[in-house]
Amino acid sequence: MNPKEYAQSLIDFIYESPSTFHAVENTAQQLSEFGYTELKMEDKWSVERGGKYYLRYNSSAIFSVQIGTEAPANNGFKIIAAHTDSPGIKIKPSPEMYPSQKDIKLNTETYGGGIWSTWFDRPLSIAGRVYAQGANALAPREMLVNIKEPVATIPNLAIHMNREVNEGFKINPQKHLLPLFAQFDSVPSQNELLQMLANHLGIHASEILDFELNFYETQKGALIGANQEFISSGRIDNLGMVHAGLMSLKDVNNEESTKVLAFFDNEEIGSATKQGAHSPVLRMILERVNTAMGGTQEDFYRAIAKSFMISADMAHALHPNNTEMHDPVNHPVLNGGPVIKINANQKYTTDAQSGAVFEALGRKAEVPVQRFVNRSDLKGGSTLGSIATMQIPVKSVDIGNPMLAMHSIRELSGASDHSMLIKVFQQFWEE
Repeated sequence: MNPKEYAQSLIDFIYESPSTFHAVENTAQQLSEFGYTELKMEDKWSVERGGKYYLRYNSSAIFSVQIGTEAPANNGFKIIAAHTDSPGIKIKPSPEMYPSQKDIKLNTETYGGGIWSTWFDRPLSIAGRVYAQGANALAPREMLVNIKEPVATIPNLAIHMNREVNEGFKINPQKHLLPLFAQFDSVPSQNELLQMLANHLGIHASEILDFELNFYETQKGALIGANQEFISSGRIDNLGMVHAGLMSLKDVNNEESTKVLAFFDNEEIGSATKQGAHSPVLRMILERVNTAMGGTQEDFYRAIAKSFMISADMAHALHPNNTEMHDPVNHPVLNGGPVIKINANQKYTTDAQSGAVFEALGRKAEVPVQRFVNRSDLKGGSTLGSIATMQIPVKSVDIGNPMLAMHSIRELSGASDHSMLIKVFQQFWEE
């Protein structure tokens, strides 16, 4: 595919992935098309050299392993890690609220650190997972739901009632981020949200036991700019990195090394969950692969010492209207190539050795590489790399593609950057 085709493929992937659960489902479908077989954590594994496998965890994280012909103890693991979640607005239990005799709004809470002002006056829909009664109380049925049609909005207060809105408006999530959902002649006798979910899933509302649902903007992403050089979409952070890692597996020729994709959940809230990078889940998977291939604990330690991880999360591009907010020298630009992220206090895992590795990969792939460092007087963010390496002490570099409006409901990235990073990832697998 050419750069614009890769960019459009990313837009399509994001559009079909309105929740972490849908992102994992779509990733699993793509891996299946690539010849990967699904494993279950609860099963006994039977794997073989050259085999391709994937497994889901909590339905919101997914991991793939292509086992090399060489034992991991000899070649180590090559790992690309990213995360499936993005900041957003989630629906609370018993959410329906009645501000008037006719209107219904939904009670919500925020997830992660979003730019919440961007959520106002947008057509919103609902996606996530629903659990319904099953034959066994310990194993309820899980169903993914995506309403797709716009069913809610968060209306702004008119400027006539908030004259200072353009001078800065402090958003109270419990007051201001409650979407208007429906209107009836009188307060309905049934839970309208549950009824809508039940109708969509073809079940009875009484069968629903629980749900995890989030709002999302219904408008699909697009290529924009005078020459379609930009990608405008929600959830580029971090489905952009998930998609790039996934696409890089296509047409890989190197069969010797063991290649791992690790797409965790909950990075936006600290990764401290069973499906997050702070959990031992990746270590468990790698240990089980090593054991299934006949390796010993000593072999596993040798494999970790020879392994390398690329922690992939989006990076900040130079903002054209706020250039003073960036480091005076190290400020990446859109469509300038992937970015090595550096922090003296190790908020990123990059050091001179791992940065040199990624730079060398870029040179071999004939892709320019940029570097990002925060202004010394501004506190920056972090990502999952430094958290994951607490569990598995592998050599690691933090990278990402440059973007603007990170954590907005509508983010902006470079169309060419996406294909360039895929080329670097492919070079990583081939080494």
